[in-house]
Amino acid sequence: MPDSQPQPQPPSNSSGSSGPSDQAALLLCGARLTDGRTVDVRLGGGRIEAVGTTGSLAPGPARTSAVRVDLTGYLLLPAPAEPHAHGDTALSAERPGPASYAPEDVQRRATEAALLQLGHGATAVRAHVRVGDVQGLGALGAVLQARRSLRGLAELSAVAMPRLLTGVAGADGLAMLRDAVKMGAGVVGGCPDLDPDPTGYVEAVLEVASEHGCPVDLHTDAADPARLSRLAAMAGGLRPGVTIGPCAGLARLPTDAASRVADQLAAAGVTVVCLPQGGCGGADRRGTAPVRLLRAAGVRVAAGSGALRDVSNPVGRGDPLEAAYLLASAHGLRPEDAYDAVCASARTVLGLPEVRVEAGFPAELLAVRGDHLPGALSLAYSRIVVHRGRVVARTSAVREYCNSAATAELGLPRQGRGEAADFRGSAAGFGAARGLHGTAGFTVAVGTSAARSTSGRRGGVKL
Repeated sequence: MPDSQPQPQPPSNSSGSSGPSDQAALLLCGARLTDGRTVDVRLGGGRIEAVGTTGSLAPGPARTSAVRVDLTGYLLLPAPAEPHAHGDTALSAERPGPASYAPEDVQRRATEAALLQLGHGATAVRAHVRVGDVQGLGALGAVLQARRSLRGLAELSAVAMPRLLTGVAGADGLAMLRDAVKMGAGVVGGCPDLDPDPTGYVEAVLEVASEHGCPVDLHTDAADPARLSRLAAMAGGLRPGVTIGPCAGLARLPTDAASRVADQLAAAGVTVVCLPQGGCGGADRRGTAPVRLLRAAGVRVAAGSGALRDVSNPVGRGDPLEAAYLLASAHGLRPEDAYDAVCASARTVLGLPEVRVEAGFPAELLAVRGDHLPGALSLAYSRIVVHRGRVVARTSAVREYCNSAATAELGLPRQGRGEAADFRGSAAGFGAARGLHGTAGFTVAVGTSAARSTSGRRGGVKL
């Protein structure tokens, strides 16, 4: 089941409604697909209504008009999802000392982090949130409030993470975990490696998950093969499923031992979420799980971002396309398999339905300037994000080059402001080129970028 059920939409005749119930269709024009076709895509009711050749689609039955979005020069993809974020600590690295757990601070950071990730393309985010100890349930309540604020823009779900669950000290944590589920946490998890009895911790989490029918998502370095074998034995057959990550310790095991563990995880149906961009607060050591070994054994592997500019990774970007890029460039995955890890596999982890650019599928889409997937993963600057059938975020990047004989002779494409844009404070003229590829070696390059998010209900998000 999904981490959080879709929120009910307002009636179609309500004032200012801009949800899936609107009568106007959204028509995405001239988009390129990964199979090389150039198509128009009509969206309505939160789903893809039709896909046809360019210029072939009308607004649709019972509609008089359609909002058109020109996607010429863009590659249209199913939208990625973020299976491993930390909403309670995100964006806290800039301030000295520990992250503030004041509810208003957590809510603001969690909301801003989700919007940043939405701008990158992730229309659904699973946030791990600490419960118990000093913060009690305050941080979880703040993240759940952020989820309500983001309604209609992105799906935000929460994993409750108690520190201890065994022994006398763990009794409070176990009670807190049950309260967290009743409060609205859709997933139970935590860090068994930090408990004096890691196996007992896993048993307690699985028991609570079984009581409430919740998914399980556990932090583990996965450096102990015997412990992982026990986890696989306990998790086998549990529905709606068990996820573990980031599992960097698996890469440090001898290949034979790692392969045996991978076979056991595959047999138990356990999913592994790796973090190619860095570590997170739930893991002591950095590194990436052996994704190729796991995939070869039949383990579903998804990829997340982990820390987003907190003390665990002060430069974390929370960008799923960067995670896919790293899987392809550093870990040898085909671009298609790398993108699957942040898209289809990540959505499966979150219990979300499959998305394809075909009629009948959910209208959760990402348009990236580029002609093909490898290029999009390499230079994914300009992006348009669609959630529930409407554009919710847009990032536009403009790269500009000084006018010179070298650029003129090569006939590089010119778009935007023309041959001699006026740069204040500079006597040189610049020409603008949008989405220009293969020019990183030119010393005349001056990079500028602008990003903006558009939701159609900007005032609806409380920061």
